[in-house]
Amino acid sequence: MAYSDYHVHTRFSPDSQADIEEYIALAKKLGQEHIIFTDHREFGALDPKFNIHIDYDEYIMLMKDLEEKHQFKIKVGVEIGYMKSYLDEIHDFLNRYDFDFVIASIHYGDEGDFYLGNFFDGKTKYKAYMDYFELVLDMVENLRDYDVVGHLDYIPRYGPYEDKHYDYGDYKDIIDEILKVIIKNKKGIEVNTSGLRSPLNVTFPKDEVLLRYKELGGKIITVGSDCHFVDHYMANVKETAKKLEAMGFQVRK
Repeated sequence: MAYSDYHVHTRFSPDSQADIEEYIALAKKLGQEHIIFTDHREFGALDPKFNIHIDYDEYIMLMKDLEEKHQFKIKVGVEIGYMKSYLDEIHDFLNRYDFDFVIASIHYGDEGDFYLGNFFDGKTKYKAYMDYFELVLDMVENLRDYDVVGHLDYIPRYGPYEDKHYDYGDYKDIIDEILKVIIKNKKGIEVNTSGLRSPLNVTFPKDEVLLRYKELGGKIITVGSDCHFVDHYMANVKETAKKLEAMGFQVRK
């Protein structure tokens, strides 16, 4: 059974123009047994374009129609952009639809947006990254209706610092607490390969965090390319999955 890409965005995400049927054609060509789409659903987004939301009744119907048209299994997932003040709305949303897969992610906080850069205003690298990990901890302590935490340590992707990388030892206590809560709640983590397509050249999370997750008893793990372009579908997924299996993980297929 082929490895699956568990983080895929289409034209229904505000930051993607990727065509669904092109994804399906590529998945079939690559010998995939199914494809899963995880378009954005943000709560409390600071960028106005992310507050234009998908009509999921129509979206799910479209996916069923495309599944029948192409005779190819389509799984409907979602990437939740978490903000604590919207917790009740998030729970209501996730209870309304029977998603096949839910990624829980942090994209903003402290009235700042990572992509827009204002989250980092006036902060040292240590302060900004610590603030981010505190937001992730808050999410895993409060949110229950998800499968995996997305790109757990990806904050360096956006950091406006000369050296964007971080030392796991500097944040060990809070990262360990995040991992322990995830494991206690029987949830998992995503290994996001998008960082391998950047100058950072790392997965999110990086190897030290993955090894610690396993050491603490973590088992649930998926791999996702976080693609917003069809050409990036399955990028580095197979290689990363094999590396994880060499570490002793059983990668979800």
